[in-house]
Amino acid sequence: MTDALSRLLETRDWLMADGATGTNLFNMGLASGEAPELWNTDAPDKIRALYRGAVEAGSDIFLTNSFGGNASRLKLHDAQGRVAELNRVAAELGRDIADAAGRPVVVAGSVGPTGEIMQPMGPLSYASAVEIFHEQAEALKSGGADVLWVETISAPDEFKAAAEACKLAEMPWCGTMSFDTAGRTMMGVTSADLVELVEKLPAKPIAFGANCGVGASDLLRTVLGFAAAGTERPIIAKGNAGIPKYVDGHIHYDGTPELMADYAVLARDCGATIIGGCCGTTPEHLRAMRAALETRPRGPRPSLDEIASRLGGFSSASDGTGDSETPARTRRRRRG
Repeated sequence: MTDALSRLLETRDWLMADGATGTNLFNMGLASGEAPELWNTDAPDKIRALYRGAVEAGSDIFLTNSFGGNASRLKLHDAQGRVAELNRVAAELGRDIADAAGRPVVVAGSVGPTGEIMQPMGPLSYASAVEIFHEQAEALKSGGADVLWVETISAPDEFKAAAEACKLAEMPWCGTMSFDTAGRTMMGVTSADLVELVEKLPAKPIAFGANCGVGASDLLRTVLGFAAAGTERPIIAKGNAGIPKYVDGHIHYDGTPELMADYAVLARDCGATIIGGCCGTTPEHLRAMRAALETRPRGPRPSLDEIASRLGGFSSASDGTGDSETPARTRRRRRG
């Protein structure tokens, strides 16, 4: 039987993913330093509200509250023995919301990075990474996730390990990396590198792309890089809602719903098929994005100048691939 995401992709030329998990949970009262995954059992109504907010705003896909649900990350909260429980419940809560939506909605089991550096630069072996990801994958599968969603990865070997874990769990999957250092991931991967990596994997993802990073402009430049590499695989764009700023003791993203509506349409015109938001993206942003995608006609592939004029300048002069095109303007990188 064809998986739920592939079925949707066969009938639609774009799909809308969800927005932020952390931002929305912080707005519900999650404390800094607290593991969001613990809320799956401690505050399930809030997790249902998180999922429902995305669905009611028009998302076709939403991610489970399991980004840091692997044993390596949960060990920081002395919860490494609860991987199976916390991930299963994350997916079960999502399944309830999706099944009540009255339309096809995909539950994507979020699988974030281990938080460890891979060998030889760090202590994490490839085999251990596969084991860590496989444990989480099986738990999300048991809870009813439609697809696994590997996200915010920076190292090629960690991406490969997650892909192998998805294959072991016999689950369809999608994968995104975070390009946040002059158009590259923290470990130096470029958009062209990821396209090449994806096509060499034994178990290829349904879709791949970029999430998080610096801001919407930079992410769309990366999406243009994917498209320029000639991939025929669906591309994912999940950009932050603007740039983080420290305001009154907390991080605030300055992207308005209007800006994210422009971003969504530009992402589609850049070549993305699955379009969502990452940090700072709330249901209000998602509603504006959905309305724009439904009402604004497709346009030609935008230039870097157009992206910069609509969404703001880039954080660096290059996307790391050697492209000689210079953006209209760059901005100074600001850290939250």
